[in-house]
Amino acid sequence: MFSAFTNCFKIPELRQRILFTLCMIVIVRIGAAIPCPGVNSVVLGEFFKTVVDKQGQASVVGLFNLFSGGALENCALFSLGIMPYISASIMMQLMTAIMPQLGKLAREEGGRVKINQYTRLMAVALCVFQGYMMAASFENPSKIPMLAGIEGIIAQYGDLVPNKGWIFRLTTVINLAAGTMFLMWLGDQITEKGIGNGISVVITVGILARLPSALVQLLQTFHIGSDQGPSPLIIPLMLLFLFGVIAATIAITQAQRKIPVQYAKQVRGNRIFGGQSSFLPLKVNYSGVMPIIFAQSLLIFPSMIIGFLFPTSPTAKHISDLIVNGWLHYVLYVPMILFFAYFWVATQFNPVQIADELKKNGGFIPGIRPGQGTAQFLEFSMTRLTLAGAIFLIILAILPMSVQSWMGVPSITAQFFGGTSLLIMVGVVLDTMRQMETFLLQRHYDGFLKKGKLRGRSTANVAQEGSPLTPDTAIWIYVFVGMLVIAGVVISLIKK
Repeated sequence: MFSAFTNCFKIPELRQRILFTLCMIVIVRIGAAIPCPGVNSVVLGEFFKTVVDKQGQASVVGLFNLFSGGALENCALFSLGIMPYISASIMMQLMTAIMPQLGKLAREEGGRVKINQYTRLMAVALCVFQGYMMAASFENPSKIPMLAGIEGIIAQYGDLVPNKGWIFRLTTVINLAAGTMFLMWLGDQITEKGIGNGISVVITVGILARLPSALVQLLQTFHIGSDQGPSPLIIPLMLLFLFGVIAATIAITQAQRKIPVQYAKQVRGNRIFGGQSSFLPLKVNYSGVMPIIFAQSLLIFPSMIIGFLFPTSPTAKHISDLIVNGWLHYVLYVPMILFFAYFWVATQFNPVQIADELKKNGGFIPGIRPGQGTAQFLEFSMTRLTLAGAIFLIILAILPMSVQSWMGVPSITAQFFGGTSLLIMVGVVLDTMRQMETFLLQRHYDGFLKKGKLRGRSTANVAQEGSPLTPDTAIWIYVFVGMLVIAGVVISLIKK
């Protein structure tokens, strides 16, 4: 693997792409540190240190700060991050699957370009709306439930916005919207001239930027290096636990069921076409990180609405706390992830269309009738795969909250043990390494893994048995669950 990284800089084109991507990353981090004019960034920084970091991703402010790479706590130009564009992309994908006009446009030549234009226009509208809401919230922070607890910090450090008014709101909206548009442009430049998917790289860089502060808080929490600290085994066990979670996440992200496809021979003149065998890959985690994002977003809104309607009611505050990080949160969170996993597959995976395409091209699945029979087989297989992927997503989603409450790990550190951030980082790193490996193999260099192929069953046996997982993937799942139980018990015993 280390020789592969060295070989990356021996290829001129790949070397230029890597250096260009690194330069764009530096610009992204500089923009996340330049504050907007008119805002007392000291007040906002203290608020995040004393209040938001305790809640982490359980609050909407913490979630936005995570995806902006800490720019929100600085009230920087990139405070909105790339989230408006991500929200617009998700909305447009759902609309394409639901609205026949957009679905037809997506299949036409040049239709994707128009849909991308619509997505960017929607992102601009979201930037203006979110920028104005953020400016209004900064002017009156004490009346916003999401900023509860900032009153004492304002009394100590001064007003969050010294000069209030329409001039401040207008300049803030322009700055924040321009910052998001600039981030979108940087992402496009990375995709075109750099390495990896630009938008995903920007998000991943923002998440990884929180890693140093997460390590510092972990050391301060456990008093590492002092007489009050716990057993020295706590850090190696937590690292082993983290590596196990990452390994299982990679295994499930890469896991797929290969449906064998046989193409019939066709004679055209003196030439014979077809007759070869191929496979149709069905991913176990087809929906990716989307179910977790949808569930988190929807769970945030009830607590916000309750806080707006009943700002002084103790009962309303208790219910809001239960929804944010209590037992009610888990009761709602788990079925919502399961529902959105199937919802995303239902809107994005079309077995009837795939069966029709196979039939038109002379392809068929051995032992399965073409047409309607193939569509039913694909739907049945995808349903079982989605269940396995959804169960993994549920475990991974509740893992950071469990680590935080059970092991006493700080929220900013616990987010690296699972959830949205880990799935995004794993997916982006795998995609980037795949692109780099393509350059290496084209120049006759070895890839990152010389013996990285899993030995599974034959595709014919997989199709006949209908099992959603290969033996190697199943072993990874068992190892993941076992490490969760063993490491959690050992760490809790050491702490006691």
